[in-house]
Amino acid sequence: QVQLVESGGGLVQAGVSLRLSCAASGRTLSRYAMGWFRQAPGKEREFVAGISWSNGSTEYADSVKGRFTISRDNAKNTVYLQMNNLKPEDTAVYYCAADRSWAVVTTDDYDYWGQGTQVTVSS
Repeated sequence: QVQLVESGGGLVQAGVSLRLSCAASGRTLSRYAMGWFRQAPGKEREFVAGISWSNGSTEYADSVKGRFTISRDNAKNTVYLQMNNLKPEDTAVYYCAADRSWAVVTTDDYDYWGQGTQVTVSS
């Protein structure tokens, strides 16, 4: 079992940056693909960013390309989502997920999920 705990969310103004963290326990994340998803009120959960364990390759949703960066620190068993130039449309609950796939997973077919952290961006 893998337990995931997100942190770093908050209420910010448009244009600023936030860094979300996802700390894992129970298993090492070094052999898991990791992903960040988000769900805004009244909308379905959507893929934001993902990173493989095999070669560190990454994928991003078009809406966040160039603004968000996913990274992982296997020594700390933690995955990060650096979010720059935040926009009001980025407001959502952000979820971290882990999957035993060797490649980036862009669908929500992940094995483990965190509880989420709220990000609210005011205009």
